[in-house]
Amino acid sequence: MPAMPSAPPPHAGTGTTVSSYTSSSSHSSSYSSHSSSAASSGPSQKAHQSTRKASVKHHGKFDAQKDAELLRNAMKGLGCDSKAIIHLLCTRTNAQRLKIELEYKTMYGRDLLKDLKYELGGHFEDIVIALMMPAADFDATSLRKAIKGLGTDEGLLIEILSTRTNAEINSIKQSYTKLFSRDVEKDISGDTSGHFKKFLISLLQAYRDESHTVDLAKAEADAKVLYQAGEGRWGTDESKFNTILVSRSFPQLKAIFQEYSKISKYDIEESIKREMSGDLRDGMISIVQIVRNAPAFFAVKLYKSMKGLGTDDNTLIRIIVTRSEVDLLDIRDEFAKLYHCSLAKFISDDTRGNYKKILIQLISEKK
Repeated sequence: MPAMPSAPPPHAGTGTTVSSYTSSSSHSSSYSSHSSSAASSGPSQKAHQSTRKASVKHHGKFDAQKDAELLRNAMKGLGCDSKAIIHLLCTRTNAQRLKIELEYKTMYGRDLLKDLKYELGGHFEDIVIALMMPAADFDATSLRKAIKGLGTDEGLLIEILSTRTNAEINSIKQSYTKLFSRDVEKDISGDTSGHFKKFLISLLQAYRDESHTVDLAKAEADAKVLYQAGEGRWGTDESKFNTILVSRSFPQLKAIFQEYSKISKYDIEESIKREMSGDLRDGMISIVQIVRNAPAFFAVKLYKSMKGLGTDDNTLIRIIVTRSEVDLLDIRDEFAKLYHCSLAKFISDDTRGNYKKILIQLISEKK
């Protein structure tokens, strides 16, 4: 995985110049509870927790019955009021949408998802269904697609398992078994190999420290362990990297990386590139990037999903939906910084119709 660019090219082919889970029923997931700035002084102190900007927030005047009635009217008779559907779904949280789904069935004896699938189509249907799924079910389904059939989407496995909290990972494992009558750890183990398999299995244990206290003495000690496991020896002890990157809290990792830069002539990301290869390298570099700047990590993934010919709609939908209640506005802002072009412009150039409209609505600040 290449390093996140500091001055990437503008949108390929557009000719555009530079311009300005907390639970299984919510998409408010991720690096969320892990990420913050490490303390810079003192033997042990709290890390500063930054404020993240979600684009979808709890609707204060929520009325599931009225919303269910609005959706029914939008799909009744000839045609479909897509504008009403887009506005409602983009201004309700995942937990609220699930309540609307239950109210809809109670009021009309009909399945809301089936009605939506009947009325909608294409990628517009895909993103609407994604918005309606419980977060853990959506992630579990994404993991299943990543390992089912020929080939494996290693990047997706890394993204989900590196950015979800312990509680969310445990919920994903339960959902995977519920939906597919299979064990996700066994499936991933059977589809990967070597140190990369060990890395993913370690993440699946959901045993990362989630405290916000930074211990600088331990950070210094761990930095030395990483140096001696890589740059300071012939060959690489991948297990030492695995143990530290998978189990330490994100604020603690940030402090470790800072300490590492004091004893090595290489930055931790550069050291990993020098010492490792393939999917294991990509996975460990991803954790470093998420610790340092998670919104930038996702901004790069969004850019790659749309650059050049064609669009990786699965990635585009997954990131927009799963980050909408976490830090999507931060990702939007980082995208503009990295690529000197708004995320809205990129999306507008790469998508069309109601699919484009709902994406644009999801990345917009709600008044």
